Amino acid sequence: MNNQRYFSDKVAIVTGASSGIGLATATLLAKYKAKVVLAARSEDKLEELRKELSQYTDVISVKTDVSVESDCRNLIDMTVEKFGRIDILINNAGISMRAMFKDLDLSVIRRLMDVNFWGTVYCTKFALPYLLESKGSVVGVISTAGYKGLPGRTGYSASKFAINGFLDTLRSEHLYDGLHVMIYAPGFTASNIRKTALTADGSQQGETPREEGKMMTSDRVAHIMLNHIRRRSRRATLTFTSKLLLVLTRLFPIITDHMEYWYMAREPDSPFKRRRDIMRERRNHQA
Repeated sequence: MNNQRYFSDKVAIVTGASSGIGLATATLLAKYKAKVVLAARSEDKLEELRKELSQYTDVISVKTDVSVESDCRNLIDMTVEKFGRIDILINNAGISMRAMFKDLDLSVIRRLMDVNFWGTVYCTKFALPYLLESKGSVVGVISTAGYKGLPGRTGYSASKFAINGFLDTLRSEHLYDGLHVMIYAPGFTASNIRKTALTADGSQQGETPREEGKMMTSDRVAHIMLNHIRRRSRRATLTFTSKLLLVLTRLFPIITDHMEYWYMAREPDSPFKRRRDIMRERRNHQA
């Protein structure tokens, strides 16, 4: 069965649908003739996208801040009121951060957990009765940071680890109920998540520190995600670098810590770049 046949007429909710992976996924679902529910905080962007995608299928948009429990409940209620069922929930909404923990305002970690972790919990909680009825799919978009902590991303890694554990447990609880639970780790993707990443004081970073042109596109990530949903995969981790990191972490954890540190420290204006330079100077002096 191809994706067009599989997704046709299925009711799919996509959070964080106004940009990046969420936008690409919602667009592809619409082209596959799924009934799409768009969720994000930007009402203007959602309405513009709804009009665009309505040429392909039935689409509704629901302004949703996933960190607010009542917003998530309303998202599910509006979906069921319109379509009468839910077949797929894609928990994609998320934010990132970039700062050393020692410099970090704790409100930043709370914000990361509220959006990334609690947003996934709230939406999944309210959608679960309908997903169980349809034997549908719930997807959590995490990251390599949900398997291996990344330097300068304590809050981000913590939130993605939490999603990983939450969905892994949910799968076990409903092992015999026909519920499909997938944990999806795209790796570095060309999107705006790094531009909106929070710094130590909670302000947005503004500019990405990485070369977006060398990363996997959001469209490609969305296409692979839908392939795995159709196959009802348990997990999917993309990019060679991410897969290699996970293998090396299991085999050589100490060496991998050092490799990861130096890899992340290469970012322009890395929050721990000064520490890296001091260590390099010490090595050169000793030589």
